[in-house]
Amino acid sequence: MAAQGEERTADGAAGPREYRAAELAEAAGITQRTLRFYRERRLLPPPRRQGRVAWYGEQHLARLRTISALLARGHTLGGIAQLIEAFAEGADAGRTAELLGLAEPSPWAEEERVRLTPQDLAAYFAGETDPELLASALRTGWIAVDGDDVVHLSRDLLDASSALVDEGIPLAALLAAGRELRAHADALADVFTELLRRHVLPELLATGERRDPLGDEDVKRLTQALERLRPLAKQAVYAEVSLALDRRLRAELDRG
Repeated sequence: MAAQGEERTADGAAGPREYRAAELAEAAGITQRTLRFYRERRLLPPPRRQGRVAWYGEQHLARLRTISALLARGHTLGGIAQLIEAFAEGADAGRTAELLGLAEPSPWAEEERVRLTPQDLAAYFAGETDPELLASALRTGWIAVDGDDVVHLSRDLLDASSALVDEGIPLAALLAAGRELRAHADALADVFTELLRRHVLPELLATGERRDPLGDEDVKRLTQALERLRPLAKQAVYAEVSLALDRRLRAELDRG
């Protein structure tokens, strides 16, 4: 007999995970009443029906997690519905640009943004651009929406992730890894930021009284310092990651 919430194919093999309504609500961390409300608002695709039982899949769970993430960022259910509709249609038509926002890059930002049509984005990722994957990329922080276009926040990241998908890594798995990598990258950035705060910024801003916001001369000195220090920080991180990969690969080969 198949386990509850699990489907089996004709040959007895386990199929994709499926959930009854109560199981789905529990997995998503919401109440069944909230789940019914989302269904009534058509924020979820229809479930698979088997007699009188409604079965939900992983795409429903991903959609619920997307909704929760956007609500936590202060978006309204009406705006979320517009976002889902726009992604489902493969274009934005300008309705969600205000909802999502597209923050201006920092004056010290180094990564090049890439403006793409939904069709361009689909070409990069071999068609893996269904609404849930696009929403996942939004949550990960890789993309934003501006008018009819999608803006990827880093050309290097776009090229690398596209190449990894070409190597056979599913985009969904890559996005999950990207969220984990983002947490580690933030921790690394905190290490270098603390070094700058303790050992560089006091001397850099020592002239005159501290001003908030920074004056033009402060910004100029900070910019010059970051132009010198950023490549060194990136070089150190690259070397450590490279050494870590060497260690892990050697360990895998030893176990094999």
